[in-house]
Amino acid sequence: MKSIQTVVVIATIGAALAGGQGLDPQTQADIARAQIGAIKALEQIDSGKIQAEIARAQAKMSEAMEQVQWPDLRLQMDRAGASLEFAKPFLDGFQFQFHPLGDMAFAQQQDFDRAREAQDRAREARDRAREAVDRAREAEDRNIEQYRDGISLIDDHRYERAIDRFDRVIEVKWSRADGAFYWKAYALNKLGKRDDALAALAEIPKQFPQSHWINDAKALQVEIQQAKGAGASPENQSDEDLKILAINALMNTEPERAVPLLEKVINDPKNNLGIKGRALFVLSQVRSDKAREIVSQYAKSGSNPDLQIRAVGYLGAFRSKDSQQTLADVYASVSDVSVKRAVLRSMMTSRDAAHLFNAAKSEQNVDLRREAIRDLGLVRATNELAQLYSTETNADLKETIIESIWLSRDVDKLIDIAKNEKDARLRSDGIHRLGMLRDTKAADALAAMYASESDKTIKVQIMSALWQDGACKQLVDAIRAEKDTSLKAEGVRRLGQMKSCKEATDYLMEIINK
Repeated sequence: MKSIQTVVVIATIGAALAGGQGLDPQTQADIARAQIGAIKALEQIDSGKIQAEIARAQAKMSEAMEQVQWPDLRLQMDRAGASLEFAKPFLDGFQFQFHPLGDMAFAQQQDFDRAREAQDRAREARDRAREAVDRAREAEDRNIEQYRDGISLIDDHRYERAIDRFDRVIEVKWSRADGAFYWKAYALNKLGKRDDALAALAEIPKQFPQSHWINDAKALQVEIQQAKGAGASPENQSDEDLKILAINALMNTEPERAVPLLEKVINDPKNNLGIKGRALFVLSQVRSDKAREIVSQYAKSGSNPDLQIRAVGYLGAFRSKDSQQTLADVYASVSDVSVKRAVLRSMMTSRDAAHLFNAAKSEQNVDLRREAIRDLGLVRATNELAQLYSTETNADLKETIIESIWLSRDVDKLIDIAKNEKDARLRSDGIHRLGMLRDTKAADALAAMYASESDKTIKVQIMSALWQDGACKQLVDAIRAEKDTSLKAEGVRRLGQMKSCKEATDYLMEIINK
């Protein structure tokens, strides 16, 4: 019936227009489903009254569409929703007249909608759990950043700002707050606030009786007390900076003499961690076996976590087989999670896929495994990631592997997951990641999957991925061949959200002109 066809076309195009003007995706989908469900029901009824109501509803829809530029989008959504209310009383009043086939189709649509809603609820619960984990990880990353920033500010002699960074770490009671107290005291001492510095140092054994920082805190305490006895002013600095500058200058002329001097500075227990850290940095710039050996010793040593983490970072920059093996040995020998994370980052810097792969397979700490997996993606270790995916049993970690496969841009492996993965959640993630690649091969594979897929939920996911990929032609071809009315409406709505797509515009006009 021509009038019903016209209503179907206008309803679907109306949904697409609304989708492009600020309505959230769920509202858009609800509008499309309500319209199509109403039309399928009305096709079974021959009533002048119903036809009149359709005309009035269409007028309301047209009125709503004319107001799409209103700044109050909430009011716009209410108006669009009101234009669909006409269907409910007539569906309720005439439901007993439905033809059995129409009734069955409508019931199938309701089952499909309920299944999607259940899936959405499960996905939302999973996303909330994942967000909680992500928030904890982000908090950890913020603390690491604050801590590192504080040390960099000390190196730049910006002590007031450094104290602010360490106070933030101390306030949240981060796991490395003992180190923050040390560096706060160091900065306070540089500013001449020695009583405050001593008070900060006193907190380390008080709050952290098993801390690795206690010996270094005692050494700095002695240094500060000696300075107090000398009555030094804030402007009077020690000669440590000058000493390091002199050794650095010596490296340019006689590096073989500079290396043992730097080693002596680092090993002297009287020296504070500030001068030791700078000496270690200068040493890391020397490309000699002896220099690498000294840095390796401190990477292996657990006497102070900060020096160890610095040395670990410097080893990654060497990118030699020996330094890579040293990092692997350090990773196997330490239990401190902060040091292990630093080793993984350094392995990534040195592009050591083999040892990252081993950590991703054997590490017991799930967060560290996740970090190793992500680092594999950053070094584009596609073969290792494919092996991990085939053997991993933890679904959350498999999602991380999919993310890393996407980071490595392994299109073929993502296509394999999207086509053959049995776990619906993981398959959905693979489809989603394919769409994020914005790659022609990925778009063609998605289109081929859509054509052979029978599950409506999966087809909606593929359609979403094609839209995300910007695969306009493939999406139009999929919609054109689609027989299911609700899927066709979903596709039209997606096309309405695509800009600068001639194929989409031509197809929409083709529907209108039928």
